[in-house]
Amino acid sequence: MPSALVNEYFRTNKLPQIWCPGCGHGIITRAITAAIDKLGLERDKICIVSGIGCSSRAPGYMDFDTLHTTHGRAIAFATGVKMANPDLKVIVITGDGDATAIGGNHLIHACRRNIDITTIVFNNNIYGMTGGQYSPTTPKFDKGTTAPYGNIDKAFDIPALAAAAGATYVGRSTAYHTQLLISLIENGIKNEGFSLIEALSVCPTYYGRKNKKGSAVDMLEWQKDHAVNISAASKMTPESLEGKFLIGEFKNSPEPEYTSEYQKIIDRLCKE
Repeated sequence: MPSALVNEYFRTNKLPQIWCPGCGHGIITRAITAAIDKLGLERDKICIVSGIGCSSRAPGYMDFDTLHTTHGRAIAFATGVKMANPDLKVIVITGDGDATAIGGNHLIHACRRNIDITTIVFNNNIYGMTGGQYSPTTPKFDKGTTAPYGNIDKAFDIPALAAAAGATYVGRSTAYHTQLLISLIENGIKNEGFSLIEALSVCPTYYGRKNKKGSAVDMLEWQKDHAVNISAASKMTPESLEGKFLIGEFKNSPEPEYTSEYQKIIDRLCKE
């Protein structure tokens, strides 16, 4: 990570971080600070909120106003922060389990309201911090400590879920495709409404070992070889897309933002 970003945006007395060697979460955290840096945002105008999990350790290292909340409630707390101070840029850092299992209801309703929160889901396909249990995004038939013979649940498509629920900006990238990830996070922060960016991470310790995915480098190489940008996918045959997954900007459809609409009600009532 460039020293300029570390010195500017990180609590250096909290480093080095505690993520496992090869974990993709450090790459994604760096992408968030790079996006903030490129946008030239004032640090005091940003609040970063997280829940519980490997991903949710990130704000502890980031030198902003940060809020480490309870499991699955990051978006609920972030909603309160945004309603109390609509001028803040509120960013949620969450994991696949934190956001779509215990926190799934909060995610759906934040999308529906279109409140101006940028949510970055660090998806490593497993509950890494608490022992390797399978999560709502563990691929079908892959293993976890709570699915030793293989998971039979169908995995959530998080961007499709968010788009269908009403999020006005939706994208996906990977720990390998860092420049795309930075761009998506930038655009998500600029969107005046609910933005969701799924950042596909790698967990070589629990998910990788349990499912014989090889080293962290092997897992990043797999991302490189199997990702297809949505802009290119429309020109490809179904056969050539077999076994691939899409990355890129999936939705960018601005609509009236929730706190702005709420303020209109307050202004109208004050005149009556």
